[in-house]
Amino acid sequence: MMLTMLKSKLHRVTTTHAELDYEGSCAIDQALLEAAKIHPFEQLHIYNLANGARFTTYAIPAPRDSGIISVNGAAAHKAAPGDLLIICTYAAMDASEVVQFHPTLVYVDGNNRITHTSHEHLAAA
Repeated sequence: MMLTMLKSKLHRVTTTHAELDYEGSCAIDQALLEAAKIHPFEQLHIYNLANGARFTTYAIPAPRDSGIISVNGAAAHKAAPGDLLIICTYAAMDASEVVQFHPTLVYVDGNNRITHTSHEHLAAA
């Protein structure tokens, strides 16, 4: 049996741009992509904490250490600069792989700079 599991997450990144007149995608600071192990053109699931919108697009790299999170194309209707987003990727895995798999979780500050990473969700206090 194949299971779809969380592969990586960028937690509470701040939208810096919403570019409607663009071909599509979500531009993400290269340093964040690497930390979260997200590949260019990989499918993204984006959850907007400001308005509840949930949408799917793909990743493209933005300049390293720029802090850019740019929601582009039609998806620009779903996010505005300043909105907090959760950006996730998922992977299909065999049930036997799930036992030893841990997602890559990346946490940032208000400027989209990495504060820490983890491989397990922290329990609510």
